[in-house]
Order: sequence, then C-alpha cells, then structure tokens
Amino acid sequence: MKSKRLEIEQVASFLRDGMTIMYGGFMGNGTPPRLMQAILDSGVRDLTMIGDDTAFFDATRGPEGVGLLIRHKRVKKLITGHIGLNKEAQRQMIAGEMEIELSPIGTLAERIRAGGSGLGGVLTPTGVGTSVGEVKMDVSINGQKFDQKQTININGKDFLLEMPLKADLAVLEAVKADAFGNLVYFRSMRNHNPLMALAAQTVIVEAHEVVDIGQIDPDSVMTPGILIDHIIYPA
Repeated sequence: MKSKRLEIEQVASFLRDGMTIMYGGFMGNGTPPRLMQAILDSGVRDLTMIGDDTAFFDATRGPEGVGLLIRHKRVKKLITGHIGLNKEAQRQMIAGEMEIELSPIGTLAERIRAGGSGLGGVLTPTGVGTSVGEVKMDVSINGQKFDQKQTININGKDFLLEMPLKADLAVLEAVKADAFGNLVYFRSMRNHNPLMALAAQTVIVEAHEVVDIGQIDPDSVMTPGILIDHIIYPA
C-alpha cells in the first residue's frame, strides 16, 4: 500500500489562489489547526471557504479555525451557516470586503451531501419566503438561466431548490486515524467532516494519533480510508 503520509511542508503544493476549500468542524473543533496555518503560510488568497461557521476572531475564546484565514483576509467568499461569534467576519461582510452566503446549517449539510453523492440539488422547505431564497446565483436548469434560488411546488407545498456544493480540497481533523486513513472523530469534531470527505477532489486529514491498520475497530470507523488521500501525522 502506498503511504498516505504527507508532511505539513508539502501542503502548499495542493494550494492555489481562488480555489474552493471545505473545512470540517464545529466552532473550530474538528478544523485542523496545523493545516489552517499551512494554508495561511502558503500565501494563497481569494479563497472560497465552505464550512459550518467562522469559529472565533482569535484563539483566546476557543479554537480559531477558519477565523485565522479570515483575520488575514485570505477569504474572498464564505459559504457558511453562522458568523455570530466572529466579529471580523461580520465586519468584512458589512464592509463588502468578503462575500458571505449564509445557508441554514442543515441545508448546508445536505448541499454538501448532494455534492458528494452526485445529486443535482436538494429540495427543502427551510427558507421559503425569506431572504434565504433571494441569494444571488448563476445556475442553468434545462438550458434556462436563473439568478436566484428556485421555488418548486410539490403536492401543494413550496420547496427551495438548493444547489450541491463541491470543493477542490477538504481539510479535516480526526482524533485517530490508521495508516490507510480510516478515521475516528471526537464528539462535535465530527460535524460535517464525513460529508466533506465525499465532496472534495482531494481530502487531507490532520490526525491527533495514527495507529497501524487493524487497530481501529471497523464498527468505530466514521470515515472510511478509501475517501482520504493524505494524512498529516502528529507533530
């Protein structure tokens, strides 16, 4: 088996300006800190980031997560469910310095799932008749162009058609991995990580512990190693 081990210094070779990156976790838990620092250190910018939330403005209140990239103005567009605890994300949105697409968190998860499963979209009643349905977009359906989300009526009930999400790269954090990339998460660290492992062209995981193949009970595996391209071993 070819080794999936990747040194943190090699991460830069997977990065480029303007790419789309999914980051796992909840309020910074499950967002890989060394990988986020490596993205910052690489100098890439104009990124589109997709994740649950924006964590914090700095690490004094908890894991900073994607807040590190936001604070250094590397993010051009953010697709997320919540920015309420990151004052810099709020400031950049209001100032027009960063485009933010707010998506209800459950809807966000289903859009990622749709992207990873090859589906054409998700129908949801969440956001019907609100500003959620007015998000500007550029979508072609059966040759017809749409500049905002479509409302579809099924059996007398309205649903929004939410488009799938995919990424060039997903960066995840796991509490344990084996050498093949089978992953175990800890509590809220899990969050969107299993879905993102399906929805990105390249998947890199930062693991707290790496064990030999066979040392993780198959019934405990939360993300199968077949989905993981590279593993960052503990420092």
